[in-house]
Amino acid sequence: MKRLLHTPEGVRDIYNQECAKKMVLQESLQKLLEQYGYAAIETPTFEFFDIFGQEIGTIPSKDLYKFFDREGNTLVLRPDITPSIARAVTKYFSDEDMPIRLWYQGNIFINNSSFQGRLKESTQFGAELIGEDSVDSDAEIISLVVNVLKAAGLKEFQVSIGHVDFLKGLTEAAGLDEETVEELLQLIANKNFFGVEELVEPLPMEEPLKKLFQSLGDIYDSGEELQSAARLAAPYPRIAGAINRLRELYELLACYQVESYVSLEFGMNSSYRYYTGIIFAGYTFGSGEPIVKGGRYDDLLPYFGKNAPSIGFAVTVDQLLAALSRQKIEIPLQKKCRLVVYEASWRREAIAWARERRLAGEKLLLLPWQEGKTGEDYRAYAARFGCTEVLFWNAGQAENVPEEKISNAGQTEDSPKISKAGQADISPEPAMEGRVVL
Repeated sequence: MKRLLHTPEGVRDIYNQECAKKMVLQESLQKLLEQYGYAAIETPTFEFFDIFGQEIGTIPSKDLYKFFDREGNTLVLRPDITPSIARAVTKYFSDEDMPIRLWYQGNIFINNSSFQGRLKESTQFGAELIGEDSVDSDAEIISLVVNVLKAAGLKEFQVSIGHVDFLKGLTEAAGLDEETVEELLQLIANKNFFGVEELVEPLPMEEPLKKLFQSLGDIYDSGEELQSAARLAAPYPRIAGAINRLRELYELLACYQVESYVSLEFGMNSSYRYYTGIIFAGYTFGSGEPIVKGGRYDDLLPYFGKNAPSIGFAVTVDQLLAALSRQKIEIPLQKKCRLVVYEASWRREAIAWARERRLAGEKLLLLPWQEGKTGEDYRAYAARFGCTEVLFWNAGQAENVPEEKISNAGQTEDSPKISKAGQADISPEPAMEGRVVL
């Protein structure tokens, strides 16, 4: 039978340096979240279908991975972690009447169409602030998003902020039918704002509303720029409320000193129908899609039985890593690793020495010498597995080691160091007869 070594379409293996960098990135983001007082939570990889059903307003049923348990219940691989957290918080924090701050990381699964070229399994890292409906909580979450992207190493990025009620209030005030609303949403999704003007122009509506429709493609870099739109929206409470919330939010973001990274956009919309207020998305070079998304979802927890307004965000770690790579921003690995190669006669000494160094916090890869291998072989092996030095132990002194074992031929600046024992490129070590640095 032919063995399958490749992965199914839409998923991939991550290994060696790429995997190490991903772990380091997630660890640095975790530390930042904990500085803000967020506690970790982990929810199951699969849940009952109803957690992500149509009433929730998350991923369409056709894009879910569905299967059955022994009892015949329909289960799904989670396409989104926020509904799972809403369920868990309702169960375990039902009596808590003060804000709850949680962070998470985990994989999500969306059965995208193959022509879209997207991963069907990806890693999300995010946070939820539950039980607080103030603009202060909006500002905390968005400032956290900015600082998360900065902590990842990004220097050039933008977080676009909108409000669900602006567009909903606009379509309600204009009395648009369902078919026209769907056409409008499609035009906005495609950033076709000229098409929006053509759609709206022949429709019977008040002039201020037409001007507000025309502002859907505008980008505002300060709260003051919203004043003209606020005057037009004054007769329409839902639209005016959205604009006022955005203005107040921008002022608070200035207090957090992150306002230079954000812009305000009336035309923002989300495919997640559980969002009820502020929504946002973060963009940078080298990624065709947002690297972070989020928003306010005040009606989601009440669906599960807890009356708690909430806001949160999720970073798509895989897209963030890809953007960092394309921008040539390095993720520094925390500790160098050494490869220690020993001959059989020095097995006990080499293992004892390696044990002491590991207890001291060093990273060591221990390997018995194989006949026929050269120093170049071990240096190449070390480079493949992230080691920056190769230490060789044998029963004699350095001059007794065949020259081909300690060759530096072809060494580059980034290659693991190879030299005879006693050269200046090795740090002081406990004395051990017969140690050779390759």
